[in-house]
Amino acid sequence: MRTKLATVLVLPSVAFLVLAGVQTRGLVGQTTALSDFAQQVGIGRQISTVVDRLQQERDRSAGELAALRKAGGGADRDAAVAALKPLQDASDRAMTELRAAAEPLADAGAAWRVAYSEVLEAYDQVVYIRAAVPPAVLSSDTVLSNYHRAIAALLELLAEPSPGDDQRALTNAVLRYVQLSRVKELSSRIRAELYAAARAGRYEVDDQVALTDLRAQQLTALGAFRVAATADQVRRYDQTSVDPAFVSAARLEEQTLPRGTAEPALLPATQWWAASEQRQELLRQLESEVLDDAVRQADDASARQLRDTLLVVGGIVGVLLVAVLISLLVGRSVARSMRLLRGQALRIAQVELPHTLDRLRAVDRPVGAIDVAPAVVDSQDEIGELAEAFVAVHRSAVDVAVEQAMMRRNVNAMFVNLARRSQVLVERQLELLDELEREESDPDQLENLFKLDHLAARMRRNDESLLVLAGTESSRRWNRPVGLGAVLLAASAEIEQYQRVRHDSRSDLHVVGHAVGDLVHLFAELLENATAFSRPDTVVRVVAGAEGPGAYVEIIDEGLGMSPAALAEANAVLAEPPAADVAASERMGLFVVSHLGARHGVRVRLRGGHEGLVARVGIPAGLLAAAPPAALDQPAAPRMLTSQVAAASRLAPDAGPLRAATAELPVAGRRPLAAPGELPVSPLTGLPLGVTSPATPPLPGRPAATPEPGGAAVPRPRPVPGRAEDVLAPAAGSPVGGGWFSRQGPSSAVLGVTPAPAATPVTGGTNERGLPVRVPMAQLTAVTRPAGPNRSARHEPDPEAVGGMLSRYYDGVRRAEAEETTEIYLPRDEGGRRQ
Repeated sequence: MRTKLATVLVLPSVAFLVLAGVQTRGLVGQTTALSDFAQQVGIGRQISTVVDRLQQERDRSAGELAALRKAGGGADRDAAVAALKPLQDASDRAMTELRAAAEPLADAGAAWRVAYSEVLEAYDQVVYIRAAVPPAVLSSDTVLSNYHRAIAALLELLAEPSPGDDQRALTNAVLRYVQLSRVKELSSRIRAELYAAARAGRYEVDDQVALTDLRAQQLTALGAFRVAATADQVRRYDQTSVDPAFVSAARLEEQTLPRGTAEPALLPATQWWAASEQRQELLRQLESEVLDDAVRQADDASARQLRDTLLVVGGIVGVLLVAVLISLLVGRSVARSMRLLRGQALRIAQVELPHTLDRLRAVDRPVGAIDVAPAVVDSQDEIGELAEAFVAVHRSAVDVAVEQAMMRRNVNAMFVNLARRSQVLVERQLELLDELEREESDPDQLENLFKLDHLAARMRRNDESLLVLAGTESSRRWNRPVGLGAVLLAASAEIEQYQRVRHDSRSDLHVVGHAVGDLVHLFAELLENATAFSRPDTVVRVVAGAEGPGAYVEIIDEGLGMSPAALAEANAVLAEPPAADVAASERMGLFVVSHLGARHGVRVRLRGGHEGLVARVGIPAGLLAAAPPAALDQPAAPRMLTSQVAAASRLAPDAGPLRAATAELPVAGRRPLAAPGELPVSPLTGLPLGVTSPATPPLPGRPAATPEPGGAAVPRPRPVPGRAEDVLAPAAGSPVGGGWFSRQGPSSAVLGVTPAPAATPVTGGTNERGLPVRVPMAQLTAVTRPAGPNRSARHEPDPEAVGGMLSRYYDGVRRAEAEETTEIYLPRDEGGRRQ
């Protein structure tokens, strides 16, 4: 996003910068050209000074040469040298100043550098020719021609500055002072001719022709100056021309003009030199003024161009900076809005929405509408509309999640109701089977009844699995610690192929009462899986022991095993309980084990064994407790002990028949085996206690007889099918406290009294008002009727009492329906605040 924004914002800026650079380059070029022009025009002051000094030296040298030739051998050469020396020194000083002023223009245009090199070369010739003036060995034309060439080169250099074709005013300014310098140069050459003739005392043959040509060139140059000059400059020239000194020199010059056949007059050398020198000085002053005007105009043009260039460049830079600043602000605003929107989207997708779904997935209390955070971008542009649209999508997702949670809560309620109904039917079925088993004496029919009894117990476990699927706890509770070995035996009694389970528990560990039912269910599912996926001729070993402050249980089978991928998937499900779905119903056992383990912090993990699988269950220290006192134990249920065993336990309590009986599982439907001696019979194996195999195989279909001490055989008590509540029934002891809160309940039939209810009622925690949550069927303390054919007469209840009880029940149902709500309760967060 940042790259795209940068591209969109940078491309126009770059295009503008390119165009501005082209424009700026042109302006800078013009500024540089005008600056160089101003410098070249400014150096015209030094050039005009050198020209003026060379003109004086040349004109005086012409007169001295004419005087030396006129005098011949008797000429005073020292006087000529003395007269010329000051003029030569003045010329050298002016040339030195010109060289110093021209150094900054070393990088000027090529034309100006060529003209300047010609000036230096011509001046060197003048310096060289000076030595030939005193001896008068060279002709005047040869000597003076070097001066003419040097002055012409200086005038060319003076006219070299060019501001360009589009600067006509500056071009005319250069033309003005150049034409005036030519007028002055022609006037100086006329002075030289007349001064040489005056010193020689005669005119040469071609002097008049030269003078006439010089006067004609002077008039032409003067006309060009008047055309190019401004009105003020023309006025100043006119004022100069009427100056008395200028008029005096003009009158003397007029005397030298030819008149008819008369010879031109010779002017006095001293008078002419003085008058002409004053006229040259006036022209020099006018030349300096005109040159100053040109320099001023060139400097003004250069400064104006520089100012315009700086303004344009400053404006370009300012516009560029403003554009870049606005682009940055807009880009940062867009990027910030997009960053905030992206952050909100990620926060909703990764934190808020999953957290809301997790809260709604485990609802147990009504809750109102869930607030959705407003959009973090409140602008009125498209990004703000996108943020509002995303918030609308979030709100719709939350509404859908709430609806799904309500639907799931309703489905869970349906599951709970169906499971409870099924549990009631199963409990009634088990009660009916109990009655049939007590009244049945046919061994074959009794075996079938035992099988039905065991299937009903398994059906009850399936109902409890359905309750786990719905997120509800089981109604079977135990309020006292139970031995871990007894828990494992109870789990074995819940499965179909319990005969194949072999237990190896050498530690005296006890499990807290509130977790016994869930642990029995968890171990039963693992044992069911181990027996179902292993060969029928193999055994499933159960090993239990202590591990640090906690305990471990390993269920080892010799089955088919699992692939590494399937094993990893199963362990992932066990580590993180999944939500209830179709897959959970297809793999009910794994789902139930995962949720029961998460409920109590039990770690369950599968790994490959030697041949099959090993399911390792880690029980935390919080689920372990010390062994309960013997005084708290209830007497054993008649389903667990036969009357003879109960009698033996009462007569010899230190023999410990129940503790020895836990070496093997109860076998539902197994026909009793013959046992020798007078030992009490085990309810689990059907053999006398301490005997591992029958001495004589029993007759099929008939129970074996047990001989009495006197030698008479008595019928051997009939075993009953083993269930979890039978295995978990405590040994004989005090009838006070403790018990399995279920259909069977803590039996006290041996004593013939009804036990008191539990001192600590079983509850499912507290609700938001601090009141205990009732667990259905957990407080029942039904009394099991004693086995035997002699049953008490049926008691007919009072119709009015039954009617009152039904009326109160109906009123309670109506009040519950009135308080029914469709709101969903969310769990509290870690800080105790409602979410």
